[in-house]
Amino acid sequence: MRNNTKEKRKLRNRKKLKKVNSNRYRVSVNKSLNNISAQIIDDLNNKTLVSASSIEKDFKIKKTKKIDKSTIIGEILAKRAKEKKINEVYFDRGGYKYHGRVKIFAETLRKNGLKF
Repeated sequence: MRNNTKEKRKLRNRKKLKKVNSNRYRVSVNKSLNNISAQIIDDLNNKTLVSASSIEKDFKIKKTKKIDKSTIIGEILAKRAKEKKINEVYFDRGGYKYHGRVKIFAETLRKNGLKF
């Protein structure tokens, strides 16, 4: 099976990040045309600790712009991470450029107290 360039970029980026950050949790971002979701993952135990998505039931009710969704999901994820006492993470942007919705999401996490 052939990997496409986005998949290769994602794996290359993740490999470099894992080399540097061994004792932190990973914030993984995934975005589609309309939605954005993120997870905080413990790579040592291969478990998702916290997740937030714009497809969740209580979020679906409101009509919001895509950039506003990124901000709101960032706030929700940061709040849930605080409840689990997670402060230090590293940001895995996946195959996406640090630009637009991904950048706004990351800045919102920083603003709400996660360190990376």
